[in-house]
Amino acid sequence: MRQHVDGRKARGEKRRNEIIEATLRVIERDGVAGVTHRTVAKEAGVPTTSTTYHFASLDDLLIATLITCARDMATEVYWMIDRARSRGSRGAEEVANLLAEALGPRRGRTMAEYELYLLAARRPELRPAARRWLDVLTSMVRHDDEVAFRVFLAGIDGLLIQGLIDDEPPTAEELRPVVDYLLRPR
Repeated sequence: MRQHVDGRKARGEKRRNEIIEATLRVIERDGVAGVTHRTVAKEAGVPTTSTTYHFASLDDLLIATLITCARDMATEVYWMIDRARSRGSRGAEEVANLLAEALGPRRGRTMAEYELYLLAARRPELRPAARRWLDVLTSMVRHDDEVAFRVFLAGIDGLLIQGLIDDEPPTAEELRPVVDYLLRPR
């Protein structure tokens, strides 16, 4: 039996995702302060009414963008860990490569994601979305020691923040010893 796909719903979801991606590009270029329905619509190449249809308020748009970032990052980390485990690795090399990518070629995106993440400190309505990546990652990754896992995640956050303020992004080779230390059994 063939399943019917609602074309309107699929087009609406595609448009919604295009708007979220445009929001991230605006934040990369202009920071969160540059996000308006108008600037996002222009970036996405859609009418402003399209952004307000999918996201009634800017908070709705920022929350959806945070949730999308959280989902994407958690999924990327999950598969990276899965690949490392399948090779019998603890994942230090893979994590160091992911961090180097986030701080090098994807630096603008990483900065946008952290700017959104930190905005939640000032805007309580954004906090559940900002915490979501930790919740998703914690639920996806099998770990034996909750404290060690939280230390690892805090260390990764610290490496990313420090890397964003460096004049030259650190290389995977420079990051690997630190990541290896964070992954050591306690």
